[in-house]
Amino acid sequence: MTSVSNGMPVTSSSLQRFRRIAITMPLVLALSACGGHVKGVMQPLNLAAEPKGNAVVDMIVATSRQPSDDPATLFTGERSTHPSITDVAVSIPSNKERVSGTVQWPKKLPPNPETDFAVVRVKPLTNSAEGHAWLSQHSKGGHAMVFIHGFNNTYEDSVFRFAQIVHDSGADVTPVLFTWPSRAKVFDYNYDKESTNYSRTSLEMLLKALVEDKNVKDITILAHSMGTWLAMESIRQMAIRNGTLPKKIENVILASPDIDVDVFARQWSELGGKKPNFTIFVSQDDRALALSRYISGDVQRLGQINPAEEPYKTKLEAAGITVVDLTKVKSTDRLNHGKFAESPEIVQLIGQRLVTGQTLTDSDVGLGDGITAIVAGTANNIGKVAATTVATPVDILSGNVKPLPKKKKPSNLDTTLQGENTPLN
Repeated sequence: MTSVSNGMPVTSSSLQRFRRIAITMPLVLALSACGGHVKGVMQPLNLAAEPKGNAVVDMIVATSRQPSDDPATLFTGERSTHPSITDVAVSIPSNKERVSGTVQWPKKLPPNPETDFAVVRVKPLTNSAEGHAWLSQHSKGGHAMVFIHGFNNTYEDSVFRFAQIVHDSGADVTPVLFTWPSRAKVFDYNYDKESTNYSRTSLEMLLKALVEDKNVKDITILAHSMGTWLAMESIRQMAIRNGTLPKKIENVILASPDIDVDVFARQWSELGGKKPNFTIFVSQDDRALALSRYISGDVQRLGQINPAEEPYKTKLEAAGITVVDLTKVKSTDRLNHGKFAESPEIVQLIGQRLVTGQTLTDSDVGLGDGITAIVAGTANNIGKVAATTVATPVDILSGNVKPLPKKKKPSNLDTTLQGENTPLN
């Protein structure tokens, strides 16, 4: 114990607490400064006022948010026991000044469709038959992409961001957005995290409906930030419930995943033997994840790992997971948390390669200066990293793996932990 002026004792733990506050406060302030755009943009424009040259992104939006009485917001950040589905269309300006990877928020209302993103249609879908009819009308070769947004997002934030991703990626997919109850406030981080847990079954039911729809041949899940937790928990829940994941769920893309690396290893092992193609976008300079790490027990977040370093490199390659490192990619986002959507090369990679299940190789990564990839190996099960190694899911990414004697046969418990049997929920 040490002492300071005024005779007040200062312990090492209190010094550590002060240090953490000094580090995290600038990040909190930076987060608080985000999202300073005009609110209430969901009121549709008159279609007659929309320039004919504009691109229009049609999407179906499923949500576990509470409906709003205001047509300009549609849904709040509170939780609803009854999921809602809405047909939404967003007009994207065709002017040459628009930069790929950016969302042109209106400076005032109503939006100017010549320069701004603008909602041009909102139609609630009241039953499953209407939802399936929408999928039939908007089928794009049977490819569906489900986007799950991250922390600190309003309903309209997620709609405009997904419209930007779909448009800029050139993805030939049927766009499906799942937006969960985020209060879009920095100091409601824990509320948002619990809202992802609250929404697991709603997302699972959406995925189930897509799997059962005859117009859908394959599904790509694209999740960002805290939404990656929701995505992993929902497909994990689905795998445990059914014994395996449906074959239609072919691709899972995790962008800046706000997941404890130990927890991800557990989630991964519980997906069962046959897993989708996994791609993870990481960046060691992600300041939002740095804040998340400090308030989550100082455990490494999956989105901040260096995939070129051990033990991550070997384990991820053996698991068949491709990791794209965006650390050196420049971003207009002060937090470096949305690089996957801002980089033209990355959104095009998502739309033209990853949604079709194409794997990356050393010779065709070519994504731009500073972008590197750790290419997946051929192993399909992370429990088969080495024949003489038994690793619990917690150990897989932490590197705490001890080899067993060659002649020792793994116990039933060991086998279950490796993901070869279906574990209990």
